Amino acid sequence: QVQLVESGGGLVQPGGSLRLSCAASRSVFSINAMGWYRQAPGKERELVAAFTSGGNTNYADSVKGRFTISRDNAKNTGYLQMNSLKPEDTAVYYCNADIRPYGSGRYFNTWGQGTQVTVSS
Repeated sequence: QVQLVESGGGLVQPGGSLRLSCAASRSVFSINAMGWYRQAPGKERELVAAFTSGGNTNYADSVKGRFTISRDNAKNTGYLQMNSLKPEDTAVYYCNADIRPYGSGRYFNTWGQGTQVTVSS
């Protein structure tokens, strides 16, 4: 079973930056509908940023102007560039995407295991 693997999380001071990456655990035919979500302690998981079906991007109001979602289709890898980080951005960040493995005619919605982002001085 193909998995999504996030990386790039860590501890950063307020105002700092991090770049998260999300890649399939092995080569796949294609990845669609990639998005980033986060879940803070005691809160529900929320959408942070995602590509829409039309190829545009959608951001939570709380991160607009600070976070940027991007992808490298050749590498089947997605990214979340996070700038001007705030303590309230502290959460576990998850990647989600529809993955089509080689040899399969369908897409499977898949979650990564999450990566911790902590913003603190």
